[in-house]
Amino acid sequence: MARKDFYTVLGVSRTASPEEIKKAYRQLARKYHPDVNPGKKEAEERFKEISLAHDTLADERKRKLYDEFGEEGLQAGFDPEKMRTYKQWSSDGGAAFGRSGRRPSSGAGFSFEDLVGDLFSGGGRRTAPAAEPGEDLEYVLDLNLLETIRGAEKTISVQRPTLCPTCRGTGGRGGRRATVCPECQGHGQVKVGTGTVSFMRTCARCGGEGRLSAGNCAPCGGSGRVTTPERLTVKIPAGVDDGSRIRLAGKGAAFSPGGLVGDLYLVIRMQPHPVLSRNGLDLSLDVPVTVGEALNGATITIPTPGGDVKVKVPPGSQSGQTLRLKGKGVTDAKLHTTGDLYLKLMIQVPKDGGDRARQAAELLDHYYAEDPRKHLRL
Repeated sequence: MARKDFYTVLGVSRTASPEEIKKAYRQLARKYHPDVNPGKKEAEERFKEISLAHDTLADERKRKLYDEFGEEGLQAGFDPEKMRTYKQWSSDGGAAFGRSGRRPSSGAGFSFEDLVGDLFSGGGRRTAPAAEPGEDLEYVLDLNLLETIRGAEKTISVQRPTLCPTCRGTGGRGGRRATVCPECQGHGQVKVGTGTVSFMRTCARCGGEGRLSAGNCAPCGGSGRVTTPERLTVKIPAGVDDGSRIRLAGKGAAFSPGGLVGDLYLVIRMQPHPVLSRNGLDLSLDVPVTVGEALNGATITIPTPGGDVKVKVPPGSQSGQTLRLKGKGVTDAKLHTTGDLYLKLMIQVPKDGGDRARQAAELLDHYYAEDPRKHLRL
């Protein structure tokens, strides 16, 4: 099923300015962000749709292609000039290339297949095979909870499939193309037997490589690719969460000369904190208080990711009671939204206060107006 028009998705006109597009995206993203709608699949899909529309219309080059050709123009390898030529050819019945559909300057035939069959491959049957697209890679990055809140700078080491520098990705010696095995036609396997008893086996001539080693580049064995270790220093933005994906453009795998290089995606894996917990943009912290502080009220100092703050404990506070510090949670810079910090009061009693402490406790028991377990029912 075709996706909705990107302008309709964002609720803007086709003449909308970049500022109007950004404003519309922010408003919708706040409404449908997964952190705001936990567990809601429909909101998650809507957020993806909004993000795709924004990524396209916020990029001047992509927006021009989309306005002219729709989503088709955003596909990898799309050739806008060939598509414009085809549209001209189809609109005038081939008149632009002669009545017979042939180019005036050449006797070669001109057909739909010649042109359109090549729109996305950059070459068709008259040129060299299309460059093989790159592949996206993933790297799981462990961060502690405070690093996800504050952001961090990390140095990672990744193994990237890259073009062989010796043969420049051709796979052959001296930069020539690798020699395809004539026995298996480059597949690495050959068919043995016929009919219902046929099966495939490894090609004996090339050993399953699909290429003949005699004419292949030695460092890459004819594959045209080598695995290269690379150290990258990356900046992790503040507010990322467990499972967040960070895209590093052009840091993925490359598979052929002239082909696109894939991207590297950092997948965040958040490590637990001993006293602080997180739920989306909100944080929770268990705060011990004394019996006196809970009974009489007090002002105490609490650590937060942004620094220490003073908090008032109301008189008569109960163990398990929650205090909310608005705006002291996690900030999502993209959505300009900040969560809250929830403090759970935990009344602590002395482990061993001696006779006086025990006498004070006995005296304090007399002030309970009712049995504190009166409403405890199973």
